[in-house]
Amino acid sequence: MKPHILTRTTIIKKPLLEVFDFFSKAENLNVLTPPELHFTILTPLPIQMKNGALIDYSIKLNGIPFKWKTEIEIWNPPHQFVDQQLKGPYVRWHHTHNFKSLDDHTTEMTDIVEYLSPGWILEPVITALIVRKRVEAIFDYREKKLHEIFS
Repeated sequence: MKPHILTRTTIIKKPLLEVFDFFSKAENLNVLTPPELHFTILTPLPIQMKNGALIDYSIKLNGIPFKWKTEIEIWNPPHQFVDQQLKGPYVRWHHTHNFKSLDDHTTEMTDIVEYLSPGWILEPVITALIVRKRVEAIFDYREKKLHEIFS
């Protein structure tokens, strides 16, 4: 089955190195994740971000707890990193974070998320009714928080 793709571009009025530095600290995911997900990093902090780094989390979706393990597949500071789910609530979750300097004080950050929900033959319906809205809401929250943090 073909994954769904969410692409979001956020303009952040801070220099590239400052923005990338914020994202290079895994603990900042806590700030960018909606509180109703009860997101908790289980891997001891600080985490050294690099190719092959593994990060364990717990989250709740609709009150159901899930363990989530991701791997940093690509680590290319300050321009890109990619994490992929090894274990978690999705069949596929592949998240590319791209960073581009627009000028000395402005960074363009683009998230590209390929995701596929469980549900086999019902997956397209589940995604259309529930999952797409939830994923979009997570990235809406993230964008709002980024503007608050970097304003």
